[in-house]
Amino acid sequence: MIELIIKTFYFMLPAYFANMAPVICKKFFKFLAVPIDFNKKLSGKPMFGKNKTYRGLIVAVVFAMIVAYVQSVLDLGINVYGYSDWYLFGFLMGSGAIIGDLVESFFKRRMGIDSGKPWIPFDQLDYTIGALLFVSFIFFPGLDVMITALVMNFFLHIIVNHAAFWLKIRNEKW
Repeated sequence: MIELIIKTFYFMLPAYFANMAPVICKKFFKFLAVPIDFNKKLSGKPMFGKNKTYRGLIVAVVFAMIVAYVQSVLDLGINVYGYSDWYLFGFLMGSGAIIGDLVESFFKRRMGIDSGKPWIPFDQLDYTIGALLFVSFIFFPGLDVMITALVMNFFLHIIVNHAAFWLKIRNEKW
């Protein structure tokens, strides 16, 4: 079981970094801080919200691709995936993670939940589902890895976001 958790964690690293990249880079690349929805509204509500920017989209994919490249160079013996096409793997994990977050934000706005407010369990699983769905176009990691990722990431997301809040990296715990 521990080996499965370690392998799943390693497999999901590009998605983790993609999910964290927008927060890490929020003070950089200001020229890309343009909302993806261009502040347009749907039925009087933001489509995604002002915090979902092109900067976040781009840095998420770039971070995921960098992590996938590093994984392709390292041989730690814990690979779920072979990394021969690390660029595609990283692109799909990063794109999936950030698109999963966008889809969740779209529905969150429809429900009238403000940005930064919790929407459990969707806040914790959106990027995981997106990354697993997108990467499944080139690789199916197995149900054991997928289920482990969903359960593990639910708790990791809460722990990491609370730590980031306490360290004053994030403004919200969620």
